[in-house]
Amino acid sequence: MPNPNVVVVIEDDVDIRSLIIAILEPHGFSVHPAADGLSGIEAVRRGDPAVTTLDVSMPGLDGFATARRIREFSETRILMVSARVDATEERLAREAGADDYLTKPFRPRELRARVQALADELPPGDEG
Repeated sequence: MPNPNVVVVIEDDVDIRSLIIAILEPHGFSVHPAADGLSGIEAVRRGDPAVTTLDVSMPGLDGFATARRIREFSETRILMVSARVDATEERLAREAGADDYLTKPFRPRELRARVQALADELPPGDEG
């Protein structure tokens, strides 16, 4: 069962990665950053996050391939983040396993709301 307050941020741009962390941590999320797809996959495997934000355009393993690999073992909700406003790319993101898609630049409030909404979609834990 994913950890409800854990978010993995997979983003190669250090400024955007830092911004996402600064948006989410004050709202109670424990954020685990990763700078590329392979380290992001490992962060998801270790942290079992409720939500993973995932940049589409990264060197090496892109966001689509990263999402497909994450889907092989995790139920984390995936929010794809991309600078491209393209219906085809959004469709490809969803086919790769994304639950939501957000374009850059984004408003901090919108990112936070989308992450919270995805975290809230998780089924409640077994209360005993």
